[in-house]
Amino acid sequence: MARVTSRWRRQGRRLGISLLFVVVATGLWEFQERQYRDAYVWMGVPTWEQLYPTTFHRVLRNDGFLVGWSDVRVNPLWVSYQLEPVPEDTRIGPRPNFQSDWRTLWPITPDSYLGSGFDRGHMAPNYAIAAVHGRRAQLDTFQMSNMTPQRPNLNRQLWQRLEQAVMDDFAPRFGHLQVITGPIFPEHFMDNVFNRVGFVEVPEAFFKIIVAPHEEAPLAIAFIMPQDVRGNEPLADYLVSIDEIEARTGLNFFPNLSDEQAAVLEGEVRTQGWALEAVSKRPGRFQ
Repeated sequence: MARVTSRWRRQGRRLGISLLFVVVATGLWEFQERQYRDAYVWMGVPTWEQLYPTTFHRVLRNDGFLVGWSDVRVNPLWVSYQLEPVPEDTRIGPRPNFQSDWRTLWPITPDSYLGSGFDRGHMAPNYAIAAVHGRRAQLDTFQMSNMTPQRPNLNRQLWQRLEQAVMDDFAPRFGHLQVITGPIFPEHFMDNVFNRVGFVEVPEAFFKIIVAPHEEAPLAIAFIMPQDVRGNEPLADYLVSIDEIEARTGLNFFPNLSDEQAAVLEGEVRTQGWALEAVSKRPGRFQ
């Protein structure tokens, strides 16, 4: 009897030590994960206003950016990254190949968009991420979890012009930027449920939020661009408030802002300080 009791005590101690190790390791992992996320988000990771199957998402961590991935939409609901100025002569490595991401529930391959009429539209942009965060981060931007179907006129022209303005004009102007971007879908899921490229639901528009996170008075500018653009329209035609993007996506951006800060930053369309008029009609690199 004494031997049995002694054996159970030893096993109990081992179990206790194992549990303690798991708890400590989990805590350290969570601490590191939050530190990592803090490097790519300002004022909190985007959350959902109300939890629906269409707003639920998993956060995929990459070098240089985070992806809020939806296994229902089979799309990134949002992508968050931070930028800073780089020298004008900055060169990046050769364009990588597209690659599948094992973390997605549904199989999405680099060939999934072939013959669809849609481009594989980057949410975290190739050049900006590579120039600021390096080659390994650039490789991550070519994972299919960073792609969403975009019409060529949008992807190669209007969207590219906005990405160019963010990197070439806004980043040097403010020194540091927080960017969150992603797709927008029709209000009613069933209206669009069969509009897909393979498994991937086709968005009706895309948003981009750019914040200059100054401590005392942060500035923000935001856009929604539909799929059916010509490509040469002024960027200013697509200005919106962050509140409008939240209403159309069901997401809550910058959840750590106070109500007073959010009302100012998210509730109004304010272009002061951005010099948008200087870049609004500028042709893109590929026009």
